[in-house]
Amino acid sequence: MNFPPAEVEAAAALIAECDSRATHHVLQLGGCETRWRIWGEGTPLLLIHGGHGAWTHWIRNIEALSARFRVIVPDLAGFGDSADFAQAAHAPERTELLIESLRLGVEHLVPEGGMHLAGFSFGGAVAGLLAPRLPRLQRLALLGCGGHGGARREKAPLRDWRAHEGVPRWQALQQNVEAFMLSGPADALALYVHGHACERTRFRSKAISRSPLLLQALQDFDKPVLMVWGEDDVTAVPAEAAQTLAQHKPARDWTILAGAGHWVQYERSDAINTLLASWLPRIHSPSGTGLDSRCT
Repeated sequence: MNFPPAEVEAAAALIAECDSRATHHVLQLGGCETRWRIWGEGTPLLLIHGGHGAWTHWIRNIEALSARFRVIVPDLAGFGDSADFAQAAHAPERTELLIESLRLGVEHLVPEGGMHLAGFSFGGAVAGLLAPRLPRLQRLALLGCGGHGGARREKAPLRDWRAHEGVPRWQALQQNVEAFMLSGPADALALYVHGHACERTRFRSKAISRSPLLLQALQDFDKPVLMVWGEDDVTAVPAEAAQTLAQHKPARDWTILAGAGHWVQYERSDAINTLLASWLPRIHSPSGTGLDSRCT
């Protein structure tokens, strides 16, 4: 990694410290073992990471949001610390299996009461598919979401980092994270998160992210939706994508943040943390959680 060892060690330590404060739940639901992390108390807020990602896509948001919410972050099946489905990498049924696995996990960890949901990138598309299946869901936030089916603005081709080892591999990963995820140079934490998440990704998410599936999934969804993009997001023309996904529904709002690319909740973490905290209302929580899972 092209950063001083002290910066790399600091990035690893920050992630490890955040992980140590989580309660871990390993769930055997929907035909796949998945790992879920939970921080804080209060209104449940489910955060869905992006493609080639893991729970660490939210590394700059968890501490702030868990001061107000019960933050629940899974590693999706085929990503991070979770296992993968037995189906072939491009099997069409994998999408349905993924959504059902998530639905079952939510029902298990949040058995009663209202909740909120936010998704980033591919996770935004996943969140949009999941939202109509959660009858107790109150609000949905989509950050740099995929699934809009609109134009993209790639500024540089991505390199095949798998073809390299050692320093050349990290150089390719850095080029990719700067070209695709960020509006400027990567720091050690961004590269650490991106690189390690890429190496543990087994689910093929590109086709889902580039499809227009959210248009149908959200057609009849009547809860409030907030959409956020960084102004330099290469995966969309933000204003066009927002207007398309708004579908002329008055309960849908959107904003574009300056100084951010695709990974908007990382580059503009303070703004996103404040925005979510103010837009997502607290909900009275019923007593008891009814949890029954294997915790580590």
